[in-house]
Amino acid sequence: MTAEERRNLRAFQDYVIKILDPTYILSYMSPWFKDDEVQYIRAEKNNKGTMEAASLFLKFLLELEEEGWFRGFLDALAHAGYSGLYEAIESWDFQTIERLEEYRSLLKRLQPEFKTTVNPKDILPEVSKCLISQECEEIMQVCSNKGLMAGAEKMVECFLRSDKENWPKTLKLALDKEESKFSELWTVDKGAKNIDVKVLEDDEMETSDIQIFYKEESECQNLSQNSCPSSEVSHIYTPVKPRNYQLELALPAKEGKNTIICAPTGCGKTFVSLLICEHHLKKFPQGQKGKVVFFAVQLPVYEQQKSVFSNYFERLGYKVAGVSGATSENVSVKQIVENNDIIILTPQILVNSLKNGTIPSLSVFTLMIFDECHNTGKHHPYNMIMFNYLDQKLGGSSDPLPQVIGLTASVGIGDAKSTAEAVEYICRLCASLDTSVIATVKDNLEELEEVVYKPQKFFRKVESRTTDGFKCIISQLMRETESLAKSIFDEIGTITLEGISQIRNREFGTQKYEQWIVTVQKACTVFQLPDKDEESRICKALFLYTSHLRKYNDALIINEHARMKDALDYLKDFFTNVRAAGFDEIEQDLTRRFEEKLQKLESVSMDPSNENPKLKDLCFILQEEYHLNPESRTILFVKTRALVDALKKWIEENSELSFLKPGILTGRGKTNQNTGMTLPAQKCALDAFRTNGDKKILIATSVADEGIDIAECNLVILYEYVGNVIKMIQTRGRGRARGSKCFLLTSNAVVIEKEKINIYKEKMMNDSISMLQTWNEAVFKEKVLQIQIQEKVIRDSQGKVEPVPDKENKKLLCRKCKAFACYTVDIRVVEECHYTVVGDAFRKCFVSKLHPKPKSFGYFEKRAKIFCARPNCSHDWGIHVKYKIFEIPVIKIESFVVEDIATGAQKLYAKWKDFHFEKIPFDAKEMPK
Repeated sequence: MTAEERRNLRAFQDYVIKILDPTYILSYMSPWFKDDEVQYIRAEKNNKGTMEAASLFLKFLLELEEEGWFRGFLDALAHAGYSGLYEAIESWDFQTIERLEEYRSLLKRLQPEFKTTVNPKDILPEVSKCLISQECEEIMQVCSNKGLMAGAEKMVECFLRSDKENWPKTLKLALDKEESKFSELWTVDKGAKNIDVKVLEDDEMETSDIQIFYKEESECQNLSQNSCPSSEVSHIYTPVKPRNYQLELALPAKEGKNTIICAPTGCGKTFVSLLICEHHLKKFPQGQKGKVVFFAVQLPVYEQQKSVFSNYFERLGYKVAGVSGATSENVSVKQIVENNDIIILTPQILVNSLKNGTIPSLSVFTLMIFDECHNTGKHHPYNMIMFNYLDQKLGGSSDPLPQVIGLTASVGIGDAKSTAEAVEYICRLCASLDTSVIATVKDNLEELEEVVYKPQKFFRKVESRTTDGFKCIISQLMRETESLAKSIFDEIGTITLEGISQIRNREFGTQKYEQWIVTVQKACTVFQLPDKDEESRICKALFLYTSHLRKYNDALIINEHARMKDALDYLKDFFTNVRAAGFDEIEQDLTRRFEEKLQKLESVSMDPSNENPKLKDLCFILQEEYHLNPESRTILFVKTRALVDALKKWIEENSELSFLKPGILTGRGKTNQNTGMTLPAQKCALDAFRTNGDKKILIATSVADEGIDIAECNLVILYEYVGNVIKMIQTRGRGRARGSKCFLLTSNAVVIEKEKINIYKEKMMNDSISMLQTWNEAVFKEKVLQIQIQEKVIRDSQGKVEPVPDKENKKLLCRKCKAFACYTVDIRVVEECHYTVVGDAFRKCFVSKLHPKPKSFGYFEKRAKIFCARPNCSHDWGIHVKYKIFEIPVIKIESFVVEDIATGAQKLYAKWKDFHFEKIPFDAKEMPK
């Protein structure tokens, strides 16, 4: 080893200490380390921690004089799996590892939420390639010995040391695959940090004002192979004559018209799309070929539709393939599109491919089918695709555009208060999809009604508890926790977090309160202070307080709709997990406060006078219906997964209802570690409900109204469960058997009123569609065109607004150590996209080192890397280049903090284009002779 390499290892030792667990490589270093040194390092890890052990390891390493120890060290890193650290040390380029620092900082502050919401066992198979194999074993061991929360803490610790460049994205994909709620906070796109969370009134939470992408049923979506109604299975596997109403729905599309097909849940719209697709592909003359793309928003629907289309079309000789977010890393989107006749995509894949040029334009397709097309609005990926389409259409391009088909159970009417407003809303949806035909069943209604039965709907107002001792005690604990959180806000000033600490008209035990918690946590992900240790302390404290507030809020919701006993068990389980994990000072304090109230809570929850009257009403309805029809099959819809578990326990422990043998069905998303069903578990639950006559009731969250095909049931109960008109139509569609009933049980008269409004809105929607269907098609097309032109003008004007440059001089400080680097007045722009600093003063602020991969590009010759000159910092600032005849530094903005000279306010920028200062072009005359 050369003296320079030894110096470099000392210079970059901070990176090594942050990443390396030396106990994983000690066995490979035995030729160079004495036994007592090895034991000393192991003891240091056990007594003080991994970083201290790594520091001691490096001390011994740098003292070695024997030949070959440096190569031995590199080989040990490679054998143990430290590929990123190996490459960084071999090239002395730590830029890739440095770029991970912002993700480490984000994960540190999110750690309290990670450990309460993520099940490490579920995501470990997906993320194991970003960890050391021994770390994976240790995570599983901690999960087994101490519980999931402690296992999640261990996983965070391992990620913070990961040297794999792609670990943030791999974690994101794993969270998305599991539909984890934590995924909302874990943003890996640098541009995605402007968070705008609207705090909504509680009664707005499930209305159309919220951008939840509701999902209609995909009729042949089999979570088990035999799960479709038999008639629809035959559609997929063998050619069968379609029903007349299905031919009626397909007709305008077969004529080549852009069409929205609006038909009830359960009528076979998937089969209609197969008919349209087959007709479209067969119409092309010899030598020409069609190319179809089918979009599915949700991953389970994508998987199912890929299977349906493959089974149907591959027997006809067509090639079918698909790409989703889960598979896009491993396949070429361009090749998949080029080599197949039918491509199933999650829409964001096409948005990304159009943006990066992988797919040059939508003209490569001849037909686009949008499942759940009512989502085409605002910033949904469907709308992004159609913006591209409409820009091509209105821009006068001569390239052909694909035919557009939309499928939905309900186009919706938004906030329309009248038929005229509803017509306008639907016209805007048609304009977004460039359609001028809405296909509904009119001529074959009798046949449709034989297939899709609309159940009777009953409204039942139930009573709540008159007094609630449990709520009083938990509310007091929440007020105390809020006060502790408020003391943190007082430390930093509420202006910093834009006043989000103010909770107006809040009420414990509501969806609105949950929304406030989400708002605070999202703000914490982008909160910054000059003192990074203080920033980390404050964010961690806020996450801990809000995570506990969320659990209390959840318990109050369970208490409101189920038994006090179940709500208390929920909290006891949570605090047991907290004790088994890190259990820091804040957690100890919060646990102590809860345990002080535990005896009172136990006493209140065991008091028979506190029984929930809502459950008495629910019990009465179930008993009555099963008395009338002992063979009844019931789906009981509730709002949350925690309620699913609570009501299951209540039915099983109730001697009058235990004969129902309840099954459960919840979504795959994880709001905490113990909930969320995997796809196989969903399949098993549905199969048991279909085939096991003993299982007479299925307790479900919204997943069962969102596209999973469920066997005919004759009783649907909505227990404090109501949504917008789209959701109402889907839920009611579950009661398919003749003579079926749908009950809405609620203690809130406003909820009943809202459901009646939804019924009125459904009628208004149907009347509006009927009115539009009477319009002359040319008139409809003209109306759609005018809306498109207006929307494009607005879109273009928004896109062209140039920010006014800030002419005030500002400081650039090293992002790592905050050392002064330069003023913005000294920055010059080279070739429109590279940034240098003029003047001799800046040259004293950095040190340079020969670039490990020198190369030339254009007028530039990359020669060296530049780093902060402050001792013990060495933060990567950019590169040193020869530009034409000049030797100049080129800096990157992400390496600096921008400070306002007047106010001292500091801000971070990911890209130069986001920093709107006065940009002065490079001028050779300013350079020294």
